[in-house]
Amino acid sequence: MHACLKQVTGDSMTNASLRERFGVPDTGKSGISRLIQRCLEDNLIKPVDPNAAPKYMRYIPFWA
Repeated sequence: MHACLKQVTGDSMTNASLRERFGVPDTGKSGISRLIQRCLEDNLIKPVDPNAAPKYMRYIPFWA
């Protein structure tokens, strides 16, 4: 849902934006990364640029 909301506002989801949405501190980066990885495996989101470095990875919904 977060990726969809970001998409319709002309933006894309990042690890930081998802942490902010859930109120997770910086120390929770790994948990959010696992959640993003699971969403990628389930084809719910896709990377904007699959060749970007992990730090700069941005995601959009699968339908975008």
